Amino acid sequence: MRHNKKFNHLGRTASHRSAMLANMAISLIMHKRITTTVAKAKALKKYVEPLITRSKEDTTNNRRVVFSYLQNKFAIKELFSVVSEKVGNRPGGYTRIIKLGTRQGDAADICFIELVDFDEAMAKTPKAAKKTRRAGKKAAAPAAEAPKADAAEEVAAAPAEEAPKAAEEPKAE
Repeated sequence: MRHNKKFNHLGRTASHRSAMLANMAISLIMHKRITTTVAKAKALKKYVEPLITRSKEDTTNNRRVVFSYLQNKFAIKELFSVVSEKVGNRPGGYTRIIKLGTRQGDAADICFIELVDFDEAMAKTPKAAKKTRRAGKKAAAPAAEAPKADAAEEVAAAPAEEAPKAAEEPKAE
């Protein structure tokens, strides 16, 4: 029976598993996205998220604790400077797993695991202002747009005046 056995052993000994997860965590921190199997990605997510949480507070003790897991000073530097700066206000959920399908050789489920704040393609774009049907909002909107139109006309007129001056300068040289 498997009662109360909560983590995946991944078919490895404890030392092999801890070394593999440390290497994968270092790669994830340095490259921000890695491709692996779904089982390894889920194990890595449980391994690396507490380390990222520790990196949000840059103390000597936190650096030593994280170094005891990773054993790579370049990854520690990257984690405590670049990564912690991006995830400073996020309450958790620092990684994302995106399934890609199956590997051709052994039909293993393959996925990306990536740091959420470093993916520009998936980053949330600012939403446009919600349009309402209230009369009060409509009346205020045209008044606010009128000065913008005047400013645009001034900007458009200014380069037209400068163009002849720019054409004269090269002739003078």
